[in-house]
Amino acid sequence: MKTVRRVLGLLPLLGAVVAALLLTVAAAAGPRAVGAAGGVDEAAQALRDGPVYVDPRARKALPPSDADALADRIERADKPVFVVVLPASGEFDRDTLLQDLRTRTGITGVYAVALGDRFDAGADSQVMSREAVRNVSGAVERAHSGDPRAAVTDFVDQAIEQAAGTAPASWDGGGAAPEGRGSGGVGAVVTLGALVLLAVGGAVLVSRRGRKRRERQERAGLEALRPVVDEDITAFGEELGRIGFDPTGPDAGPEAREDYTAALDAYEAAKSAMAKARRADDVRGVSEALERGRFALATLDARLKGEELPQRRPPCFFDPRHGPSARDVAWTPPDGGTERTIPVCAADATRLADGREPSARQVGTPEGPRPYWDAGPVYAPWAAGYFGGGLLPGMLMGTLLGSSLFGPYAYGADGFGYGDGGDFTGGDVSGGDFDSRDFGGGFGDGGGGFGGGDFGGGGGF
Repeated sequence: MKTVRRVLGLLPLLGAVVAALLLTVAAAAGPRAVGAAGGVDEAAQALRDGPVYVDPRARKALPPSDADALADRIERADKPVFVVVLPASGEFDRDTLLQDLRTRTGITGVYAVALGDRFDAGADSQVMSREAVRNVSGAVERAHSGDPRAAVTDFVDQAIEQAAGTAPASWDGGGAAPEGRGSGGVGAVVTLGALVLLAVGGAVLVSRRGRKRRERQERAGLEALRPVVDEDITAFGEELGRIGFDPTGPDAGPEAREDYTAALDAYEAAKSAMAKARRADDVRGVSEALERGRFALATLDARLKGEELPQRRPPCFFDPRHGPSARDVAWTPPDGGTERTIPVCAADATRLADGREPSARQVGTPEGPRPYWDAGPVYAPWAAGYFGGGLLPGMLMGTLLGSSLFGPYAYGADGFGYGDGGDFTGGDVSGGDFDSRDFGGGFGDGGGGFGGGDFGGGGGF
């Protein structure tokens, strides 16, 4: 049945291929009608076959030799980076150009557009964060104002270093159209049949290639998270050992034994979930188990000390290893940003009240250790398991991690996951399923940027 469904799923594609080929055969018998779609439609069609499109009217801005070199650089980097160079024409709506281009191309990625002597860029947030796009595009425009060739080249050099994902599979099948045309009759029919068979094989090959690429990306995401998750599991195991509770002892009451059993079960569940993990999203189950275990352990500790039992609260924002939070506090990041209310443990609450820095969880990044909320979207599944569905967006407003929670790779009421459109990563075909805020556009009179676009507010962490 799977094979039948796969074949049926290819029928629309085959129909389109056959229709296009029939038109080609018919055209062989008479004059060819010339008529390009033009504008954004033509650019979007070209980007499905390769990374760079230059409108014929804008070839002075980016000559063919430079365009070819730029395309080659992007393809060798295997990154979903798209470049479009257009003339300064009234046919393009500067406020919606980036969004329209992304919609018509239908592929997740980073989009850089030179419109006359202006430059702008946008990206799906799971490929490159809004803050990164905004900062890079702004710097590029300021450095190369009025020079579209230098602007797109500089932007590409930085984007291919920062963009997540891989080049679209459709680029592998792109290329020039056949140089000659048949004269109809038997030759045309044979050619048509051969091309249909090639289309079927190509569609299956692209599908397999896409699955393999997805699997590689999922494994890479999991491996990036593994050190942090393993640290959490080890730390919780050490906490279990330090508490020194003997469930068989004479003073061990039934409630204490129940708490201890819950903590042990959570520890085993976390280890088992990590052993079975095959993708980054699977890490959420590990964090959820550790959060349950730490609450059970905090409850047991309170019983043993004769203290008031803790309320069920989220973990400490600064480091979930600190255990359940004790209170909510208003906190503003030290390097600027918007004040927000976060749950913190008693020790960090005291540090903040004394004017000291909290004990924040540091994780590895290419730039060195950073707080987890400033380390990028790879940590979203890990954080989601600790903090549940409704808390993260407000706490992470304006951060690198927070920017990933509002796009197709989103965090919704039901928890961490991808948007309704599916498992989209850099270079995947998502059609119109993307967050339009990632492509705010503008090309404003001030030059560059996103028309003052506010992407998550308040300046960032």
